[in-house]
Amino acid sequence: MNSIIRSGPFTIPGFDRLVSQVLSDPFFAEGRIPGGSLVSSIDEGALALDVSEDDQNVYVRASLPGFRKEDVEISVHDGVLSIKAEHSEETEEKKERYYRRERRVGSVSRRIALPSSVQEDKTSAQLSDGVLTLSLPKHPKDEPRRIAIR
Repeated sequence: MNSIIRSGPFTIPGFDRLVSQVLSDPFFAEGRIPGGSLVSSIDEGALALDVSEDDQNVYVRASLPGFRKEDVEISVHDGVLSIKAEHSEETEEKKERYYRRERRVGSVSRRIALPSSVQEDKTSAQLSDGVLTLSLPKHPKDEPRRIAIR
């Protein structure tokens, strides 16, 4: 079996293996800080979404499972859509000689440039079954006007 080996002015033999070994070290394990103590888990990151458009609207659908409409903040300014969602949840469970309290905090956000100019004041949003759906009406296109010569 033949194998292809990359080479070039910036290729260092064994560098990929070295980086893999360093990052697999327990020191760099997710949820840890120097000294080995655990960091509380906060789900923060990019918000998965779909953007589409037709002749009249730009549509954005974002996955927000577990979030309520009170948890979501949406803004549109200068052609940039910002979505931020945060929630926290606390539960307690008491049983015989057993006590447990759990706290969960979650946060997601995303900023994207919209593909078309939209009427920001006419945007509508709906959150149903964990999916946020935005409808952003486009600005009407200026039609070419004939100019009469006098």
